[in-house]
Amino acid sequence: MPDGSIKPKILVVDDEEYLCELLKEELLSTKMFEVDIANDGAQAINKIQSGLYDLVLLDIKMPRISGIEVLKFIKEFSPDTEVIMITAHGDIKLAVETIKLGAFDFITKPYNFDELLVSIQNALERRNLKLQNRLMKKEISRLIHDDEVVGQSKIFKDVLDIVAKVAGTDATVLIYGESGTGKEVIARLIHKNSPRRDKPFVAINCAAIPDTLIESELFGHEKGAFTDAYTSKPGLVEIANGGTLFLDEVGDLSQYVQPKLLRFIETGEFRRVGGNNILKVDVRIISATNKDLSEEVRKGNFREDLLYRLNVVTIRLPALRERKEDIPLFVDYFLKKKTLGRKKMSPEAMKILIEYDWPGNIRELENVIERAAILAKDDLIKPGDLAIKPELKEDYYAKLAKKPVNSLSLAELEKIHIENVLKANNWNKSKTAEVLGISLKTLYLKLKRYGITEPF
Repeated sequence: MPDGSIKPKILVVDDEEYLCELLKEELLSTKMFEVDIANDGAQAINKIQSGLYDLVLLDIKMPRISGIEVLKFIKEFSPDTEVIMITAHGDIKLAVETIKLGAFDFITKPYNFDELLVSIQNALERRNLKLQNRLMKKEISRLIHDDEVVGQSKIFKDVLDIVAKVAGTDATVLIYGESGTGKEVIARLIHKNSPRRDKPFVAINCAAIPDTLIESELFGHEKGAFTDAYTSKPGLVEIANGGTLFLDEVGDLSQYVQPKLLRFIETGEFRRVGGNNILKVDVRIISATNKDLSEEVRKGNFREDLLYRLNVVTIRLPALRERKEDIPLFVDYFLKKKTLGRKKMSPEAMKILIEYDWPGNIRELENVIERAAILAKDDLIKPGDLAIKPELKEDYYAKLAKKPVNSLSLAELEKIHIENVLKANNWNKSKTAEVLGISLKTLYLKLKRYGITEPF
């Protein structure tokens, strides 16, 4: 253990003073622990009440107050303190009983110090794990109560567990999830709980910017670098310096820009378009995609080395249909957000919302609720106010039925959903983009990518 670090504190309790002193000397000789001693149960209880101990080595048989009574006191007064019982050979059965009362282990006299040391280290490791788990649960609970975070389902709490672990690091994070699952919300949550929280969070949708402009958006350009570059302009990596850069739809990056992004992640260095100077910034990268990037690597569309750099930690966001128990929470959240809580969802309407499978996920749910809140004639939203068309749902699943759902890629699911929303809005692209929660420009890019054309 390095000098200056906090050493675990151990209390040795035995009515044999010689044994106490011997154990203390042996433990101190390792330079790993702080050690106190107590020669009876009363002394032990007084010391435990006045100071926090990580571990107690406790003799079972002592006059007046037995080791069993002291063990019970420890587990009530300081439950995180680990206890290893010391027993004579004839007390083995009694020692086993102490395990049921919360002792970590027991050793027999005469003891082997090396074996005792292993038991002590295992006990301290268990204590640390318990404390870490408790802190993690508190952190997850705090994350759940963040204003932008909605969900109590186990599958979503598993996501928050990863968020809590990764937020304090600088590791790159790759968030997988269908469109509308809240990938940017999770990215912002990581940033908000990181040491970079007071620095910028800068987001860019890689699918919404033409290939010819994406490099300039990311890395900036110098005056005269291209037509219309009348002034120099910093890129998003400069704007995000010290903070977090969120690359949404990173799977859509052109193969021209991918090696430049790879070099930037590896070195923190870049050149503006048209510039000669090498610039350096400190930025954390969080990216997101609705594509299977491993499949894109196999197809030759995405660099394998870039994928390795992006997904040091991977978070997979569940679709809304996989966390239906969270739908009432989302409904309540969106109604408070859109109507300040003035409007409520009727039980019949809520049932429809829960039963629907939400191919557009949370974004689609939010749009449906916003529309219903506007069109509802009174403060209670009824089934007729919901823009969920049964025929749309049937057509959606009729298409899926032609191919097993578990064999469909996220891109195929997105294509089917866009086609159905277009059909529901009579191919009005402005309305479709609004329902999907994306810009009209992004919709046109997706139509081109998927080869979706309006029937004549």
